[in-house]
Amino acid sequence: MAERPTTSVPAVTRSSLILEATAEMVRQPGFRFDQSRVQMRTQGQQAWAATLFGSDSYQVVDQVVRGEVDIALMNPAGPLAAAYRGKAAWSKPMPVRAIAVIPSLDWLAFAVADRTGLRSLADIKEQRYPLKMSLRRQPDHATHLYIDQVLACYDFSVADIVSWGGAVVPSSHMSFQRERTSQVLSGEVDAIFDEAVLSFIPQLGDLGMHLLPLEESVLQAMDDVGFHRSPIPRSRFPNLDSDVPALDFSGWPIYTRADAPDDMIYRFCQALDARKSAIIWQEPRDLPIDEMCRDTQAAPLKVPLHPAAERYWREAGYL
Repeated sequence: MAERPTTSVPAVTRSSLILEATAEMVRQPGFRFDQSRVQMRTQGQQAWAATLFGSDSYQVVDQVVRGEVDIALMNPAGPLAAAYRGKAAWSKPMPVRAIAVIPSLDWLAFAVADRTGLRSLADIKEQRYPLKMSLRRQPDHATHLYIDQVLACYDFSVADIVSWGGAVVPSSHMSFQRERTSQVLSGEVDAIFDEAVLSFIPQLGDLGMHLLPLEESVLQAMDDVGFHRSPIPRSRFPNLDSDVPALDFSGWPIYTRADAPDDMIYRFCQALDARKSAIIWQEPRDLPIDEMCRDTQAAPLKVPLHPAAERYWREAGYL
């Protein structure tokens, strides 16, 4: 039996107590404070030396670039690629670097009720259709950034739809949850524009809905932004008539800035590797580090790895 580790450093005990207890708290069902931000420093210093944020919003990129946050996450991978290219929400390339990407296969779906008669997003503008849209309530949710970029390719916006008599019906629930799907059945909403489609697309027939495909010119424009195309495949969703041209919404990048200290990033990777069995995620297995440091469909890696992250993953045998 391995000897239980001990420490004679009081600061390590106190920090370990807070971190371990907090990790347990966020796992407890019904506990509402489920997002965390950790700050670290040498005991006795006034300034905090490192900040790690379990974030989801693409807007945290600016905090990372300014050095206010050192390591962060986002969902999905596309906005990190856009930031690196200086597209979408960013007017110039941002010096961001990837550490790893947690796999999470997903797409962005533009689903509308059959009763609308709409067959494309272009039809909405052509008919000035008063569409009642179910969208995410969280204002900095990445779906809003994607939707705005896509609709701009068709030369209209969510605000235009509202001006034509449509409406935004905000929701804090996932696309597949009854709180939103029941609104389609009741007629309260005509469309759901959202991610988390693995459990939503199989319900389309029962909901009387179909997906709107994106045209090639739109896909090309989004590829340029960094929101890369990924057809929603009939092979995975047999209720579809064919593959649907769409945008990828996969991956949860863990990222930093280009000049983040090598030692901190290397140690973070080392720690992530050591604790991969303790971290709970969408699948009932250890975090698959070998899938997280290379470009895959479920974990798109579209920006360079930080050199220290690449060095650790290579030394550990993952690359």
